[in-house]
Amino acid sequence: MATTSGIGVSPELTKAFSDAVETKNVRFFKVIIQDESLVPVDSLPVTDSFNEDLVQLQEYLEDREPCYILARLDDPPSEWLAISYVPNPANVRDKTLYASTRSSLTKSLGSTVFTDNLFAISKEDLTPEAYEAHKRHKAAPKPLSAQEQEMANIKAAEREAGNSYEGSNARKNHIGQRVGLTWSSEAEDAVKALGSRNDSRIVILKIEPSTESLELDSFVDVTVDSLSSSIPSDQPSYVFYAWANPYSQAGGYVVFIYSCPTTSPVRHRMLYSSAAVSTYLAVKEFLMESGSAFPLATKRLETSDPAELDESFLKAGLNHDGPADTIVNNNGAREDYPAKPSFAKPKGPARRR
Repeated sequence: MATTSGIGVSPELTKAFSDAVETKNVRFFKVIIQDESLVPVDSLPVTDSFNEDLVQLQEYLEDREPCYILARLDDPPSEWLAISYVPNPANVRDKTLYASTRSSLTKSLGSTVFTDNLFAISKEDLTPEAYEAHKRHKAAPKPLSAQEQEMANIKAAEREAGNSYEGSNARKNHIGQRVGLTWSSEAEDAVKALGSRNDSRIVILKIEPSTESLELDSFVDVTVDSLSSSIPSDQPSYVFYAWANPYSQAGGYVVFIYSCPTTSPVRHRMLYSSAAVSTYLAVKEFLMESGSAFPLATKRLETSDPAELDESFLKAGLNHDGPADTIVNNNGAREDYPAKPSFAKPKGPARRR
């Protein structure tokens, strides 16, 4: 925590600065520490633009003597710039004294009127060119860490994809409507045909970023052992796998798998993520319309590495981690164990007579 020197503003400086705020005819005040007090020793009137008047300030600066410069800005003229001029050749005691008094100066005169600060160690730091460089530096975005930069990229991708924050509306799962995805006829027909047979087949859908439409990538027969090699490993995709298995009442499920490899571009990741729920709901309607042999599994699976997709992955994700003769209903609940009796409350002690 920075320490303060205890040096205060003199009545002369308080009055002079207050008058200048009202009249708006003073460009610079030169303030020094004298007899344990902050006093004005020079003032320059407003004669031209700020940068033009800044040139005139040079002759009021000493090569070895620190000072403060209170400078009125042009836009708007009600705002001031607090300049701490502490040249390198100044002695250490003066450097320390001026550094510890700087905050007392602006607070005493009114912090709200000082909208900017500038620290100068030579006259070259107070030229019009140096001041313009200071303003560019102040306006430049702050440097970001790798994690902050990644988050900034994701937010930019969200804005690009139209996935803006909608408060509690985000719970309504209208994500696809915000993104505006449309279905190609090939993609819709493939999904409807997926449940027409009771064997294992796969539909892979991809988003065409330029049109934000769902397109059919592939529709083939695939065994669970070949599932991982059938899914793209370099781009996101929606996978609907009609998995014939002995673990469900219907003899199989249509499993939704959202595959999003970590190497995918940020914009594509955000686009696929934002439309995943609406795509799942649309497929649920298509399968109901077509009278699918397999129901759509209520649990949605995700992976960032398609290579991990095998029977064990599907069983664990769908809560089918029991033996092959363990039947699971459409909600993922096991039916191999009898229902447990409800808890019976014990009788209380007999009343005393």
